[in-house]
Amino acid sequence: MTTHNDELKERASKVLLGNYKQAPYAIVRGEGSELFDADGKRFLDMFGGIATVSLGHNHPRVVAALEKQAHLLWHISNGYYIEPQIQLAERLTRASGLQRAFFCNSGGEANEAALKLARRYFHEVKHEDRYEIICFENSFHGRTLATTAATGQTKYQKGYEPLPEGFKHVPFGDLAAVEKAIGPKTAAIWVEPIQGEGGVKVPQKGFLSGLRKLCDKHGLLLLLDEVQTGMGRTGRWFGFQHDDARPDVMTLAKAIGNGIPLGAMLCTDEAAKALTPGAHGSTFGGNPLATAVGVAVFDTMEQEKLVERCAELGPKLQAMLRKHLEPLGDVVKEVRGQGLLIGVELAIESAPVVQRAREQGVLFNAGAEKVVRIAPAFTITEAQLEEACKVLATVIGDEVKARKAS
Repeated sequence: MTTHNDELKERASKVLLGNYKQAPYAIVRGEGSELFDADGKRFLDMFGGIATVSLGHNHPRVVAALEKQAHLLWHISNGYYIEPQIQLAERLTRASGLQRAFFCNSGGEANEAALKLARRYFHEVKHEDRYEIICFENSFHGRTLATTAATGQTKYQKGYEPLPEGFKHVPFGDLAAVEKAIGPKTAAIWVEPIQGEGGVKVPQKGFLSGLRKLCDKHGLLLLLDEVQTGMGRTGRWFGFQHDDARPDVMTLAKAIGNGIPLGAMLCTDEAAKALTPGAHGSTFGGNPLATAVGVAVFDTMEQEKLVERCAELGPKLQAMLRKHLEPLGDVVKEVRGQGLLIGVELAIESAPVVQRAREQGVLFNAGAEKVVRIAPAFTITEAQLEEACKVLATVIGDEVKARKAS
């Protein structure tokens, strides 16, 4: 019998570009940390739309803000002042200690803005011929051509050569390698506080603050890609706040809009000198609809103390995972992370494990070849976390048995 999922899959195969490897389910509704497909199957969402839906699906305060703004004004160009945009900028700068905000639609766009700012700052403000950016192996910064070049994973770069020049890659966490790579053309150091796509790799404390010191020593800009770690995911508003490493430029997206397309670049007053009128822009960036939702997201996180809740649930989830995964022995190599960004490193490939879990109604992500990535909503219940841990332990065991049998 053909299901509604089957019908939608068939229709999609005829009209959509095949650049995504999609699961055989059409998700049509969400509530909190639960999702439902076109045939009514329930899923527990442990990945929040790629670490994006941090307030959970269909949060009433966010829905109300969206509905209210939808009856006022959806879009006007950035040639005019936009009140929700100003309100969101005020909240973000207060929380981060940075002074200026630029809004766009995605993390990739925010990162492009950061790259353009860094180069233009030295060309137009400092009048120095510096343009190179030191990045890190195993990093991920987006899908544009420039952010692909900045990304430290060759699998994302294959077939797009020649890539834009000016990017050096050094081992993540290695301050000595960073300093060795600094040269007369170096403009900035660009880093993720935690490498999410790289397998949830957390650097030792002192690494980010060490980068800050290197930038101060050599007159460089420190760029932080907080697209995944920002907005409370690590148990602080921003990942750099764990290590006293305030950046010159920081990028945000994902959780800032709880699923509404919204990105931001924050920077210091000094760095902001680079982007004068006409130097950069975005047609849709910071429009009233998106930023009104962003304000509601920020206010909800403050009022419901969700950053604090994320900090509290993170260690609890890691403890649950270790308890349920311990019987699997050396198949599980490590449970690591910060706040509600957690990676479970396995001795086997993670993709089949994630598929088995999905069939059992729990959504995880294969964050690297052998890492299961977990990034649920901050509103998830402890009972739901327990459910997810039990399923993960079961499907890892099932995958190990299947491998032995074959």
